[in-house]
Amino acid sequence: MAEIHLLTGEYPPQPGGVADYSYLVAAGLAAAGERVHVWCPPAEKPTPTAMGVVVHREMGRLGPSDLERMGRLLDGFAAPRRLLVQWVPHAYGYRSLNVAFCRWLLRRARAGDRVEIMVHEPSLPFSRRSWKQSAAAAVHRVMTVLLLRAARRVWVAAPEWERRWRPYTLGREVPFAWLPIPSNVPVLDDPAGIRALRNRFVPGEEVLVGHFGTYGGAIAELLSGAVPGILSRPGRAVLLLGRGGERFREEIVRRHPELSGRVYAPGGLPSEETSRHLGACDLLVQLYPEGVNTRRGSMMAGLSHALPIVANVGTDTEPIWAGSGAVALVPVGEVERVVGRVEELLADPGERERLGAAAGAFYQSLFDVRHTVDTLRRESGS
Repeated sequence: MAEIHLLTGEYPPQPGGVADYSYLVAAGLAAAGERVHVWCPPAEKPTPTAMGVVVHREMGRLGPSDLERMGRLLDGFAAPRRLLVQWVPHAYGYRSLNVAFCRWLLRRARAGDRVEIMVHEPSLPFSRRSWKQSAAAAVHRVMTVLLLRAARRVWVAAPEWERRWRPYTLGREVPFAWLPIPSNVPVLDDPAGIRALRNRFVPGEEVLVGHFGTYGGAIAELLSGAVPGILSRPGRAVLLLGRGGERFREEIVRRHPELSGRVYAPGGLPSEETSRHLGACDLLVQLYPEGVNTRRGSMMAGLSHALPIVANVGTDTEPIWAGSGAVALVPVGEVERVVGRVEELLADPGERERLGAAAGAFYQSLFDVRHTVDTLRRESGS
């Protein structure tokens, strides 16, 4: 096939993990020799360039007329076209209920295009508390059936997504494969810059404990119990990296005003600055309500920077984490054990060094973007 057409509801400068992932994969494929076209919605700010990647901001609002126009433009390329769809229901407008987009993909498949779905988020769960969420969840299942009828192959960001989607194949043979999420924060080699940054937060021999994320409700709740415990001893500070960190810091300081000078939140940062801030940390605490798993880009960033990490085990934690020896694991919800594990690592520099080296090796062996690029190129026969 002559080109790869990557379809995504988010692409830089639009923020979001799927946007960053789409840019990273498109650039990686192009660097490896593929001709890549990205189809995405319009943006107000300039689109970052990547050599060999052509960006078509032709999705509009993803209504019927927009899809018809985009289809005509796609038909201008040689058939069969390979359409690599980055799937997150809410990224395609219509309050995550864009059935028309799924039907359009099915028509493209029936006309001869090769449709592949990369599942970042499968669907909303049903809810006993909200009939609106349950109604949306039901529509998402209809959309899933349509997508699976269109798909020649399904890639999943986490093995759990295959279990949730496979029943909706309705007996149709659809191959699934795991395609791990890489970090979207390139590792910056700047020891002097990292030292200077670190001195702004923790002078001398003090310790800097970091977290990287967007501080959604469930994650913020887990962290709100751990942060005061981590700061119960002097000579420590906490660095809250990522969008939403400022708001979470305000809540922590409101509850614990004595911690105001020891909790820092720089907000959303460019990738180079994010890398410097990660490099300034002695260790990370990454807590997720469903447990650590391979679809969490924030976790990938910590691993790629070879940092010692305390994370939690939950319902979506894959078996590879326990066997990796690359992360200090504690059960979800056990705040005292999180704090205790942090204490153990802070008291043992040798173990922190071992854990960080293991984290970096684990990332390189399994999650680096080159694995994603190689897998997608093998699928196209390159």
